[in-house]
Amino acid sequence: MSAPLGVGFIGSGFNTRFHIQGWRGVRDADVRGVWSPNAANAASAARLARDCDVGQAKAYKSITAMVADPNIDALWLCGPNQARIENVEEIVHAIKSGKGTLKGIACEKPLARNVAEAEEVQRLVKSVGLKTGYLENQLFAPHVEAGKKLIWARGAATTGRPYLARAAEEHSGPHAPWFWNGALQGGGVLNDMMCHSALVVRHLLTEPGKPLSSVKPVRITGHIASLKWSRPSYAKKLQKTYGRAIDYTKRPSEDYASILIEFKTADGHKVIGEASTSWSFVGAGLRLSAELLGPEYSMKWNSLDSGLNLFFSREVTGRAGEDLVEKQNAEQGVMPVVPEEYAAYGYTNEDRHFVRVFQGKEKAMLDFADGVEVVKMLMTAYRSAEQGKTLAYPNRGIDRYMPKVAKGTWRP
Repeated sequence: MSAPLGVGFIGSGFNTRFHIQGWRGVRDADVRGVWSPNAANAASAARLARDCDVGQAKAYKSITAMVADPNIDALWLCGPNQARIENVEEIVHAIKSGKGTLKGIACEKPLARNVAEAEEVQRLVKSVGLKTGYLENQLFAPHVEAGKKLIWARGAATTGRPYLARAAEEHSGPHAPWFWNGALQGGGVLNDMMCHSALVVRHLLTEPGKPLSSVKPVRITGHIASLKWSRPSYAKKLQKTYGRAIDYTKRPSEDYASILIEFKTADGHKVIGEASTSWSFVGAGLRLSAELLGPEYSMKWNSLDSGLNLFFSREVTGRAGEDLVEKQNAEQGVMPVVPEEYAAYGYTNEDRHFVRVFQGKEKAMLDFADGVEVVKMLMTAYRSAEQGKTLAYPNRGIDRYMPKVAKGTWRP
């Protein structure tokens, strides 16, 4: 029996904490370390891992120190987009200089802010021969996994492959200031969340056991808008919450995006993926949804249809929180509850898979090459939205393209 994989996290925010909570369902691996530029946050995340009994995690003073520790076998890269290149450069330098070794590195979505950066991340990691994993939790959500398996086994097997997939991720806005800054994040909601939805539709349309490349994107149509947060009253609210640097009256990012992807399958069919994302959604909290349709069948998933609802009258008062659902918007009335969100959204299944990948027990479902292609699709969608037309994919020159939102020159 192989020794447990020792895992370290780069980043100590909301995403890292979801992974840590989900680790309770992961075997043969321990969370042993956390590094963050904020030492207090790193210590807090490490303490969470110990409290969850998923490993004797400690906070590290640097990424290099974590790589150098023989107790750390793999890294989960969960820091902010603008730090991605810097973080990967430090990992690679530590390995090349002989300070330590790793078995693999997994990176949260998106792989980078644009194609040039994504390809640089891939090149750097390839230079030291590491196994890679692209962390895209929604593909591993239990409802998505079960729905896809059953649809293809029963419906597609008897009446033909599915031809239309839809996916959406919607909430009222991100947790941290850097998400709202187009230059730091690399865009707005399209860059932040369409990486989920665009990949979900392709995944659902791909026959189980076949590679994503068997469903090739050939045409992409994108649309972006600022529907809520550039309105003066809401722009003022953003500044009050996240600081004067976030000024959506002058440098807005999109809070709504949609994408239509035309795919060509290996067996010669045209199939369609529709996806949308929003930071302007008004509802109980985060809503993930997906649909898959074929000749004589369909599937539908909505994360807020959790099976558990609570009601609180006007007499029930208390602090605002996220104890019912991520990005919670209310504490009164009828409210859905998503128990163990880290499992419901796919974090546990995802982490279990990539642990086994780095132990040599499974082939990676998604690696950095997949992450690069997702970024290429997102950038093509941005360019399509700017030009107001459908674009062929792959799109010429996309490796040098940067969205106007990221440049601070986009005007809704």
